[in-house]
Amino acid sequence: MHAQETTFKELVQGEKQYQVPLYQRTYSWQREQLQQLWDDVQELVEEQLEGRAPAAHFLGSVVLAPGRITAGGMQRWLVVDGQQRLTTLMLAFTALRDRHRERGAEQKADRIHDLVLVNKYRSGDDHYRLLPTQADRDAFTACVESSPKAGGPGNVGAAYRFFLAALTEGEESDGEAWTDAVETVLSGLLSIVEITATEGDNVYRIFESINNTGVGLSQSDLLRNYLFMCLPTRGESVYRNRWLPMQELLGPASLELLVWLDLVVAGNSRAKQSEIYRDQKKRLEPLSTDEAALEAEIESLARRAERLMRILEPARESDPELREVLERLSRWGGQTHYPLALQLLDRVDGGQATPHQAARALAYAESYMVRRLLAGYSTTGSNRVFMEMPKELEKDEDPAEAVSRLLSKNKAGARVWPDDDAVREAIRTRPFYKAGRSNQRYQVLRRLEESYGASEPVDYAKARLTVEHVLPQSPAHQWLDLLAEETEDGQGPDELHALLVHTLGNLTLSADNAKLSNHPFRRKQEILDSSALRMNQEIAGRERWGRAEILDRAADLADRAVRLWPGPVAGTVPEDDEWSGWKELRDALLAMPAGTWTTYGDVAALIGTHAVPVGQHLASKAGLHGAYRVLTADGRVSAGFRWPGGQESGDAQTRLEAEGVPFDDAGRARRSHRLTTADLAALLGKDISEEAVPSPQTEDEQQAAADRFEAQLRDNQTEETAEGVLDALRFWEQQGGHFAYGRASETSCFPMARFGGTLDTRALWPLAIYPVSGTVEVVFQYLKRRPPFDDEPLRRELMTRLNGIAGIDLAEAKLDLRPSFPVEVFAGHSEEICAVLEWFAHTVALAEARRMLDEDPGTF
Repeated sequence: MHAQETTFKELVQGEKQYQVPLYQRTYSWQREQLQQLWDDVQELVEEQLEGRAPAAHFLGSVVLAPGRITAGGMQRWLVVDGQQRLTTLMLAFTALRDRHRERGAEQKADRIHDLVLVNKYRSGDDHYRLLPTQADRDAFTACVESSPKAGGPGNVGAAYRFFLAALTEGEESDGEAWTDAVETVLSGLLSIVEITATEGDNVYRIFESINNTGVGLSQSDLLRNYLFMCLPTRGESVYRNRWLPMQELLGPASLELLVWLDLVVAGNSRAKQSEIYRDQKKRLEPLSTDEAALEAEIESLARRAERLMRILEPARESDPELREVLERLSRWGGQTHYPLALQLLDRVDGGQATPHQAARALAYAESYMVRRLLAGYSTTGSNRVFMEMPKELEKDEDPAEAVSRLLSKNKAGARVWPDDDAVREAIRTRPFYKAGRSNQRYQVLRRLEESYGASEPVDYAKARLTVEHVLPQSPAHQWLDLLAEETEDGQGPDELHALLVHTLGNLTLSADNAKLSNHPFRRKQEILDSSALRMNQEIAGRERWGRAEILDRAADLADRAVRLWPGPVAGTVPEDDEWSGWKELRDALLAMPAGTWTTYGDVAALIGTHAVPVGQHLASKAGLHGAYRVLTADGRVSAGFRWPGGQESGDAQTRLEAEGVPFDDAGRARRSHRLTTADLAALLGKDISEEAVPSPQTEDEQQAAADRFEAQLRDNQTEETAEGVLDALRFWEQQGGHFAYGRASETSCFPMARFGGTLDTRALWPLAIYPVSGTVEVVFQYLKRRPPFDDEPLRRELMTRLNGIAGIDLAEAKLDLRPSFPVEVFAGHSEEICAVLEWFAHTVALAEARRMLDEDPGTF
């Protein structure tokens, strides 16, 4: 074998083709891996634009084996390992080419197409420089050929859409020079080790050995080994008295976190957790011959270990005010505030700041994150903001005032701290229930409840509260009749419901969600009035619950919010700053797979506005990607639709049909291809609703939930449908499966597969059955992250089997989402659904057997 370091540009230059062999799995990178690569690319782009000479970023290795040389002299290479990296970079270049084309830079687009993506003078399969596995080939070539189906469902299409969205956003913020810098980085600043097999090498054995390696050393392990190699005389004492107690206090994961934070707090705002050892070694090398200095460094790290534990476990903090804000940030989740918190604790313990100052500084950090959540800003960039803060804080400045000043700096995209007006408007209009993570929404409502100052505070640890909609998500006729009294011109009660239901003014906390259900308001009043929560008692005191009441409560909650979470320094938010909703609209259009459509109302509910301004915005903005995919409520192209800016011609329906959206004779798009507000939110990476995923339950809770599910099923569906569902569930139990149930007012049922007789983190469920709304979701969105259904062909087979049943019409374009079919299908086709469930259970069992055999060949 031969190895050499190269770049992507050097790797693909010349007339050649990289072919992924059949034993390789399909393309599997998802948003997390793509985002990690993109973060690295952006750092290199920033360095280049700032005039620095960025060092190449090591991307990984590619193992190649020579294939046959074609009659025309083209060299084929088999990709033994590294196909994920190669495919990802090819898709990034495909999106970059198309971004050039969208802004009219045809020459740049043609250069990428001819020199990176294709062999210009070859035809058929030889035309493509990369030829993926058969399962991925159509999706990949659709992107390369700019087919209408480019960016469709599956991981290949999703990666293309990810890069197209990232490039569009970056260019809108930083211009054409930024895009050119991205091309330079992708071409020449991503280092790849090219390992070439020679004649006689067993390439399959190479593949096996690469993908079945043992557990390697962690970054902190490497750092420890280096440090104690440099401590030949003091090492044993330092290890016993300093390192080992620190290691035992933190545990492996938190120790890794500490040595990364140590770099960040020292001023290295670009430190990566994957490269801790390299950066720490570089920092410590000047001290490598001074044992006393290295011992001092380890002592300093040990002191920071104790401070990190106060961040991870706030009960360790002795000051009550500081402990309280650390507890709130801990409940908020994530590591965004860790660099700032650790630096502040350094200052408190060193006497350079008081606990009160540190608490105020962290309260500003909390406010920054909460206000951005309320206003709908992306979390992208927030980590960078807090990683840069340690080197920006002045030593002699009050840290609270410094944090307020720094967060108030309005930098494009990353550092926007919404002011009071923006927060009030967002609380009134935005779908808060679709924002952030579920625990963050819960914490906002908890803090708002605490602001009432009840004489007997709620014990939140025992209360088992969840977020509840007062106006139900699935409203009965009484609710829609009430809303009909308040609709505006051209607005139906369904549209008004969509605009109100997920806003903060309609949300509360309750432990009685099953009792609240979608009952009329009078019944909910009785339940809420007996609640210990002041906000629930206030709701119960209303005469009715409609638009006026929801907006009135939103105004009150907004008043509380701006008091609880202080805003930026006055005058730091530009008056002409674009409303965040329009950016979210653009992001949603870029995220839509080819072969899907949505409505003006769905988009309006997503971003917190009305359908009319959405239509006006789409019509007025030139170059708005995917605007033709937004249709009227009944699935028609709007009579007033015009291509934005007039840059395209032709019929929007024809374009959609070419992408795979069927239309009927009346010009209505098929409903199965429509993306709802929830679908759009999922594509944007927003958190899923609590009721969409099963949660652990005690045996008594399980039985109560099962009884509720069956009662709701019989109360809301026909006897034939109910029996069909229950027959299928009994069959599933006979196959060795069991059930989990949702905690929302509509008690959903999840048929769960077992692993080794128990439910664990690898749990799988094919369906979610909703007995009141009468829908059955097929949960591709979750299956794509769980073996064996992370393999795309298996998800496609599940979809194909279900679509073979009359009454089920799942659109291929929704392969990454949660498409649904009517629960009535069980009435006449329960046996056919059972056959699909049997196949699913067999597939899971076979995959589990293979996994156990790989882990312990003596198992069978």
